[in-house]
Amino acid sequence: MSKILKFTQFSVRDLIVASAPTVLAIVGVCLLAYWVVDPAPPRTVRLGSGQENSAYEEFGKKYAAALAKHGVKVTMVPSAGSSENLRNLKEGKVDIAFVQSGSTNEEAAEREGLSSLGSLFVEPLWLFLREEKGKPPITTLTQLRGKKINYGPKGAGSPRLFRQVLELNGVEKGEVERFSLANTPATVELLEGRIDGLVFTSAPEAPLIQMLLQTPGIKLFDFSQAEAYARKLPFLTHVTLPQGIVDLGRNLPAEDYNLIAPTATLVAREDLHPALVDLFVQAASGIHSGAGWFQQQGQFPSAKYSEIPVDAEAAKFYKSGPPFLQRYMTFWLANFFDRMWVVVVALGALILPLSKVIPPLYVWRIRSRVYRWYGQLRAVEQKVEEAQEAPEETRTQVYQAQLKRLDEIEDLVNQVSIPLSFADGLYGLRSHIQFVRKRIQFLMGEGAPVPTDAVPI
Repeated sequence: MSKILKFTQFSVRDLIVASAPTVLAIVGVCLLAYWVVDPAPPRTVRLGSGQENSAYEEFGKKYAAALAKHGVKVTMVPSAGSSENLRNLKEGKVDIAFVQSGSTNEEAAEREGLSSLGSLFVEPLWLFLREEKGKPPITTLTQLRGKKINYGPKGAGSPRLFRQVLELNGVEKGEVERFSLANTPATVELLEGRIDGLVFTSAPEAPLIQMLLQTPGIKLFDFSQAEAYARKLPFLTHVTLPQGIVDLGRNLPAEDYNLIAPTATLVAREDLHPALVDLFVQAASGIHSGAGWFQQQGQFPSAKYSEIPVDAEAAKFYKSGPPFLQRYMTFWLANFFDRMWVVVVALGALILPLSKVIPPLYVWRIRSRVYRWYGQLRAVEQKVEEAQEAPEETRTQVYQAQLKRLDEIEDLVNQVSIPLSFADGLYGLRSHIQFVRKRIQFLMGEGAPVPTDAVPI
């Protein structure tokens, strides 16, 4: 009836089962920390660009191409310009956008949860005027009184800036007939002679700027007092359009032009994922760092020239360059390891206290294989006790049935697999089974008296 006991030095299976709840709890908390405390960066982002054929639109396409290499889709959201982009940022319609300096102030930006990723380029205030035969060229803004000038559409940055410039010259509202057409139809109106001039604030890369600088009969206004404007409006800088920069062979333009220029800034909502901030700043470095008409090599992008507070991640990039891991790994792999510190913190907080739970669970699981049979043994004793008041024939039948039950219990106990360090409990159980068997045999008159020093269960 008895079988060889299955002893082992250590029960790996029991350890796994005992530690499973703790391991699952640790894994669950780590995953929660990984995805909730520091979620993965989204794979799509909305970029507020600008009007058709504008510099904002052209640069927006470059950003989309740069981020697409890292598996991030940039959805461009067209707008009238800087002011509309700023409004879309505040309303959450875009995540990041091009905004012209001077469009807001530090207090308002902080209140709306906006931060700058850096200044990207200067975008001069271009005032193109139609030349009139027989009339002297316009050299001062006061000469614009009575003229038809397109300020740009509502939501662009140029109307607000141009109004400020006119006010500095004492030109009151209404003295200039204002139009609010988008850049492309305004250019058509100028070329057709239905308006006298139009205003842009744009980088020179914009196709319409390039075209108008080379169009006969269209003249660029020279802001001869550019330095004074820059002193009056601190967000403006004085830049010079050099002679021949458009076309050296044709010497276009034929002279230097003084211009006033705000800077274009990449502005993001404060909830933009830090990893995406890094991607955009790195893209900006590749797109805007070269020399241009109004900038030197490496002058942009920059943490300067913006009244909006610079994002901490962007400031770190301008100070130290791209994150260490991203210099040697793909964006997503570097981001994964960069975010692993959250898991490390979670592990450190959980492993030590929860690891103290595993040994007691392991011991309880092993000992429970022995202890559960004591319930069966106690049930046999109870039936024997109850049978003592029954008639002799019935009592004998109960005793025989319980002896048979003891044999079954002993046979099953002998099949229990248990580590050697816990064998004492198993041998104790077998001795108690033998004790109960002798007691029943004694009651039946078949065995010797039960020793008085035996320990009952």
